[in-house]
Parts: sequence; structure tokens; C-alpha cells
Amino acid sequence: MKIRKKKKIDPFAQFLEKRPTVSIKDREGALDYLVTFFQLIRPRTSAQEESVQNFARSLQLLQNHPAILTELRTAVLAQLINSNLLPLLTESGITVSRGAGRELYARLKHKFLPALQDPNDFLYLLDRIFYRKDDYEWVEEIGHARWVQFFDAIGLSFQGREPVITRQALVALQILSAGVAQLGWESAIVHNAPFKHPQTDNPFAVQQYLVYELKELLLNNGSKEEIIALLERIKAVFEEDRQVVQYIRDQTAERGASLSQTFILFQLEQKLERMQLVLDIVDLDDKMDTSRLASLFITAIRNENRKNSLWEFLSQTTGYLAYQIAEHKGKKGNKYITSSPLEYFQMIASAMWGGLIVCFVAMFKVLLGKIHMAPFWHGFTYSVNYSLGFVAIEETKATLATKQPAFTASAVASSLDTRKGDNTPNLYNLAVTVSKISRSQIASFVGNLIVVFPVTFLLAWLYDICFGKPMVGGDAAIKMLEAQHPWHSLSLLYACNTGIFLFLSGIIAGYVQNKVNYGRIGTRLVEHPLLRQYTSRVRLQRIANYVDGHAGSLAGNVTLGFFLGMATTAGDLFGIGFDIRHITIAAANTSIGLYGVGWNNVSFSYMAIVVAGVLGIGFLNFLVSFSLAFIVAVRSRGIKLRDYPGFLSILWKYFRSHPLDFFRPRRRLTS
Repeated sequence: MKIRKKKKIDPFAQFLEKRPTVSIKDREGALDYLVTFFQLIRPRTSAQEESVQNFARSLQLLQNHPAILTELRTAVLAQLINSNLLPLLTESGITVSRGAGRELYARLKHKFLPALQDPNDFLYLLDRIFYRKDDYEWVEEIGHARWVQFFDAIGLSFQGREPVITRQALVALQILSAGVAQLGWESAIVHNAPFKHPQTDNPFAVQQYLVYELKELLLNNGSKEEIIALLERIKAVFEEDRQVVQYIRDQTAERGASLSQTFILFQLEQKLERMQLVLDIVDLDDKMDTSRLASLFITAIRNENRKNSLWEFLSQTTGYLAYQIAEHKGKKGNKYITSSPLEYFQMIASAMWGGLIVCFVAMFKVLLGKIHMAPFWHGFTYSVNYSLGFVAIEETKATLATKQPAFTASAVASSLDTRKGDNTPNLYNLAVTVSKISRSQIASFVGNLIVVFPVTFLLAWLYDICFGKPMVGGDAAIKMLEAQHPWHSLSLLYACNTGIFLFLSGIIAGYVQNKVNYGRIGTRLVEHPLLRQYTSRVRLQRIANYVDGHAGSLAGNVTLGFFLGMATTAGDLFGIGFDIRHITIAAANTSIGLYGVGWNNVSFSYMAIVVAGVLGIGFLNFLVSFSLAFIVAVRSRGIKLRDYPGFLSILWKYFRSHPLDFFRPRRRLTS
């Protein structure tokens, strides 16, 4: 008996066959229509690419069947007219203003017992249409540009037709305007904004008066000319507001920022952006800014799907703190990116000085190990030794190769930050920046290693001459070589530990420098009543200048020194195989071990593997530290790397056409 294969039903054909009709007065019927329509787009498998294909078919369906387009537009308007739009327009996608603890408690409570929703709330309708908790994933996968096409196709227009929507939009505009005015009077804004006279020049306060005036004109049927002129004034004040926000952001590197200020700036940006969308609803033309509408649509769906997610809230909140730290690091990172041959060779020279300092740090560490003391004090003295060495490198303006990635990663992420410009980032220029970072990092590695290997060997030889015995000999010297071997030891794993510590020290450096700048620590030291009695103002000013310029780097270097110095001690105390490997220190230890073993007692092939292990340590130091810093910097800016799928292909094409640019600069490049 032949089994007939069941014919697969095409949902689009089935939708066309049923052809449900929609009435603007039938809210439930219109809602069912929208649920059915978006069910066509929702992927039926875990492959998100399916949603893009379904979306393309849906657009084609709307183009080929004008009646369906009309019904879809009617279904959307039926929800807008018969729903409370205020939560959507004034709350969805806006940073929470209540405390982090209260918000966390509310989400945790609603995890177990979800809050009741008003069926008249438009957000309730979104929950009905996008009812699966992962719907936001395929909505975001479709992308902003395609949703703009979708809303352009629908062609929503509210002018003169839907007074219910217009009235709600006016109320939303007032609510948002009052929120912007309140935030604009916060001390974190007033004290850092370029207002000459905050009482009269504050544009955040001015916009509230203009919005109230617009409401009066619209409700009292003011003349078209008056309304258009007032709308232009409001838009001009919005632009002033944005300029103030950007001015305060630009001052962050010098003045620092508090978490409170960072929250306020994000809220101001979000509310101003939302007010622009609402203005589109109440103005006198038939045009809608579908780009803003698409952004609101995508954001609202994510917020509804993730409204009780603890991880979403913690990720967002820590992102604000990371942003203010990453901004400071991004500014500093630019000095570690070389463009011209002169800068390239200056980087090598600077790294050579850094390598020379590391030679002595490594030698002192070995000598400290010969002193009998408790394990904790061994770790402490190692930490002080490392810290002094790293501080000396910073103070002499020398370069340590592995300190760069945490800062350069923030500089790269900053170039992707679309908040800093209206245009899409130039991915080709970003590929060029990556090539500059690559060669800068290689230059610093080369500068460190060409000094560390021979000079440490020379110091070991001088020690032998002075004291009549090698610094390290016998089994201890063999162990030093084995400790750098890539597969006879866990050196490559330990190199990853070091990468994490390098990343953390960069975060701490940024955090401390930000706190010093924002707290005006230098100025407060100069004005300190007790210090002024015993120290001259000139000396106090010098101390203040030093603190302002070096506090972050000192904190970062000292913490890195203690991270590295206490790592082995911590591993011994807890009985776990925990250790670190840093490329320059590993190179110095290789030289000391080689001298102790003797050239004639070790094969060339073995030494080649050990040297390759040292290079592998350096690569993993860089990779882990850069990756973590880049992830934090990207996440803190709200950037989604999937929005730039072409970057890797552009980078690969650039590497194929200009491979040497990743190792040394071209002569025609200028700084």
C-alpha cells in the first residue's frame, strides 16, 4: 500500500484564502487580525533567518494585495484609537527613574506573581500579539531598516482624522516635557552645563513652556502659521538640549561623571527622542518619522518580553557604570594607536624603556624568592615589586605591551557609538583602525622583547660574576624554562588569567580617574584648610596636578601589581593550581633560566618551543584583555555587533589587500 505524503500547507496561501475583514470599530476582531498577520512572520524553527524570509514574503503580500494593506492599516488604527497609549509613549524604553534596589525587587516579585495589566493599555495588546518571550529576538533579527520599510508601506497618518490619538499624544508630550524639565534642573546637569544664567538660559526648562503653549494653540484651534512657527521653535530648543547633553558628555574625560549623572543623561536623550516622535503625531503634516516609529516598536517589544528579567535589568544598569569608565579609557586609548612611521618607531623606543624596567623587576622577584618568609609575605613583596615596576614604567612614559588592549578596545568601540553621530560608522575606516592597533601592539611587543631577552641574560651573567654563583641554577633553572613551555606546563592557561587581571586593572584605573575628576579632588586638596596651614599653595597645586593626572594610572598599576604578585600565593593557600604568566616577565624568566642551565645543556629545538610559548603567552595576554575590554565597551554603549555583519568581511578584504599594514605603517601615511 502506497502512503501518500501529506501536502505541506503554505500559511501565506491559507491567509489569502481566508481573507478576514476588519472594522475600525471592532477592536477584538482587529487584534485577532494582527495576531494572525504577525504569526506569518514569526519563525517556526530556531533559525532566525527564517523570520527575515517570512518578512520579505509579507511585504510582497502587502504590495501585491492592496486590500490586505488597507485591512492591516485599519487593524493598527483600531488598536491606536481604542487603547491607552500613554504607557507606550512615556514609559516603554525609557530608563527607570526609581532606585535600582526598588526596580530589582519589583522584577523579582513579578517573576513569581505577574502584575495585572489593563486590557485597554496598548502594551497589553503588544503582549497579546508578541506573546512568546523570545519574540523580541526575531523582531530584532529582522532589523531596523526592514521595519522602517514595513511602516512606510502601512503609511500611518493621524492628521485631522484621529483626535483621540492626537489628544493622547498631547498629554504624553506634556508628561515627557515635565520629566525633561525636572532632569534639566538636577545639580549634576546645571553645574556641568554651559549655562551663563541657569535661571533664564536653561533650554530644558524653556521647552516645557513651549510645549504648554503648543497644547493651548492646538486645543483652541490656533492658526496654522502660529502652530508651524511654534513647532520650529520647539525643535530648535530640542537641538539645544541635545547640544547641552553632548557638551556634558564631552567634558567627561576631564571632569568625570557620577553614576547619577550618567543615568540622567541617558534619560534626557531617551525622552527627547521620544518627544520628537510624539511631535510627529500632533504636527500639521501627514508625514511620520518611520525611523523613530520603528525604533519604538522594536524597543517596546523587547521591553514587554523582558520586563521581568533580572539579568536584563542588571546588564542595563551595570552598562551605565561601564559606559562612564569606558569613555575615560577610550580617550586614553588613542595615544596607544600609531598612524605614521615616526609614531611607530617612537612606540618601539618607548617599549624598549619599558622592557629595561621589567628586566630589573624580574631579577628582584627572583631574589625576593630566595628570602625565607611566610607565603603571604612572599606574595606581598612580589606585589610591591611589580607595582613599583609598573608605576616606574608609567612615570617614565615608557610602554608595557599588555597595558594597551584595555584602552584601545574602548577606543574602537567608541567609533561604533552611533550616539556620537547621526551617520552609520564607516566600517572601512574601522578596519584601518584595527590594523593600526595591530601594528601598535606588535611594535610594543617587539620593543619590550628585544630588550628583555638579552638584558636579563646580561644581568644574570653580571650577578654570577659579582657573587660567584648563578642567580638560579640546577633544577630551579630547569623549572623556570619548563614553566614557560606551552605544553609541559599550564602557561597558556595562566596567560589567560593574566589577561583577565590586565582587563580588571584597566577598569579600576578608569573608575578611579573618573572619581577623582568628578569629585574635583585636586581642587579640594588645594583648598583644604588644614593642608594650607602647613604647605605652600604652590606645592599643594603641584600635588593636586599630580593627583588629577596620575591617580587612575597609579591605582591601575598598583592593583595589577598585587593581582600578579598574589596570584601564586592565592593558589597555594587554597590548594589550587592558580598562577599567572605575563609575556615580559616570562621572557625575563626564560633568560634567567637559560643562563642557569647553560647554552650547552639545552637543545635549540627545546628553546625554540619555549620562546614560542612566551610569544603564545603574549598573544593570549592581549587576546583575553582586549576581548573583555571590547565586550564591556560595546555593551556599555548599547551596540549590537550583529548590526554590523559586514565588518569581518571588510576587515578580511583589507587584510588580504594590505597585509603588511597590520605589522608596520606605510610611509605615505601621516599622523
